[in-house]
Amino acid sequence: MVAMATASLTPRWAALLIPLLVLGVPTEEPVPETPSPAPGGCQRCCQGSESLTPSGASPSAVPYVLPEVRPYINITILKGDKGDRGPLGMPGKMGKEGSRGERGPQGPKGAKGQAGSPGEPCKAQYSAFSVGRKKALHSTEDYQPLLFDTVFVNLDSRFDMFSGHFSAPVAGIYYFSLNVHTWNFKETYLHLMRNEEPTVILYAQPSDRSIMQSQSVLLQMASGDRAWVRLFKHQRENAIYSDDVDTYITFSGHLIKPGDE
Repeated sequence: MVAMATASLTPRWAALLIPLLVLGVPTEEPVPETPSPAPGGCQRCCQGSESLTPSGASPSAVPYVLPEVRPYINITILKGDKGDRGPLGMPGKMGKEGSRGERGPQGPKGAKGQAGSPGEPCKAQYSAFSVGRKKALHSTEDYQPLLFDTVFVNLDSRFDMFSGHFSAPVAGIYYFSLNVHTWNFKETYLHLMRNEEPTVILYAQPSDRSIMQSQSVLLQMASGDRAWVRLFKHQRENAIYSDDVDTYITFSGHLIKPGDE
């Protein structure tokens, strides 16, 4: 490029410009060589090309190493006072139930307690009746109550001789029995009643021989329930036999076990 510029100029101007061009071109200065470190020597990275050993020192000399200082702090001096107890946390989940332990030894006998107040005497409840009839009876209606004229037992007058009904004083289980004598060639048909409900019957067909017939039953009675006997006239004449000398007809009952209402 310089050559092309100089070629286009006159010899006079070229002679003036050539020295300026020569003087303006930068030249490279020689870099002094750094002696290579001796074999086996050490070199710090931060010092670049400077030698680790001072001038005139022996390459085999060991450099001085500064001792490492570790400070020691006494924790007990810096420990403060004990803080307040924090709030109670939430309870954790219940763990598994452990195995049952062995039975412990028997403890000492305790002191005797005070005697209680005396209780009321036990009140036994009784109820019983037994009645009879000395007169024969012919049934003239469909249903006819059987009345009695003789009293053997009548506790608390629970049996009404006018109606022929026994009234239960307490609720419970009662036992009843009925005994009659049949009449020759006549039918015997009776009901043992609880209130207006027939429970059992006493029956005998007509026969040329008169016999004793009986019936018994256990009944659950409420307080005030009534037990009585009635004759039932069917298609035949219904009758029971008795006389003024002997008692052939009896009706009895008593309380077996008191119960709740």
